[in-house]
Amino acid sequence: MHPQREYRILFQEMRKSIFDLLERKGKQPVSMLTAYDYHTACTIDEAGIDMILVGDSLGNVMLGYENTLAVTVDDMIHHGAAVCRGAKQAFVVIDMPFMSYQVSVEDAVRNAGRIVKETNCQAVKLEGGVEYADRIKAIVEAGIPVVAHIGLTPQSVNAMGGYKVQGKSLEQAKKLLADAKAVEEAGAFAITLECVPAELAKLITSQTKALTIGIGAGNGCDGQVLVYQDMLGYNNGFIPKFVKKYADLHSVMLEAFKQYKQECEERTYPAAGHTYAISEEVMQALFETELEEVRR
Repeated sequence: MHPQREYRILFQEMRKSIFDLLERKGKQPVSMLTAYDYHTACTIDEAGIDMILVGDSLGNVMLGYENTLAVTVDDMIHHGAAVCRGAKQAFVVIDMPFMSYQVSVEDAVRNAGRIVKETNCQAVKLEGGVEYADRIKAIVEAGIPVVAHIGLTPQSVNAMGGYKVQGKSLEQAKKLLADAKAVEEAGAFAITLECVPAELAKLITSQTKALTIGIGAGNGCDGQVLVYQDMLGYNNGFIPKFVKKYADLHSVMLEAFKQYKQECEERTYPAAGHTYAISEEVMQALFETELEEVRR
């Protein structure tokens, strides 16, 4: 076998698959983080994180939008392709943005296919339960793995009246159980549960064969996902209750930027160790040449 081909096959075998992830259900929880660029994906992959989500949250944390509604399929492909180039082992999931699947089943399949084809990701994720089960079914039948997303669905923030915990009332809890059943039957291999009471999320997890991935849904899920800027303390704005800050990257970066500014102004940067030398002989010859030019 040609060495280059053997190398490619080795990497393909190393990447986590749906079956690898589903084997973890009820056993060792799965780890997942967001990424939106090549270098972040490389670092997350190096850390051994199981799954990477290229979320439409990039609208908030990367593009400065108020919410996720303005994000386009082109945005997701642009960022998703960069992440997929960086991640060699993690299973990469890319969000389907607002209005990329809501209008029709045909739109859903077409846009899901485009995302997978143009990024080389392993699955797509879409928000909604019972009402979008037909989209999930059609995408899965087209050969594309799907992660469903129920509970707090940010693309429906206006209809929900804001970012609120879902499933606290009996009616909402029953709706979430029905949603989980519907998306599983439609073929979703995993379900994101966002801002759902921990006991309810644990119940849903016990009643579905799909992998449940919680974000603000307690530790009874089959896995967890966080926005990496939140968990690194990179985002200096509002931080949800469910986020644990593992670092204070904002303060570190801010201090570094301030120090750089000061050293630029004081001319202490660049120092001798950061510059390139030229011999005195060359400089002397150059000076003499310039002097002769002036005399002429």
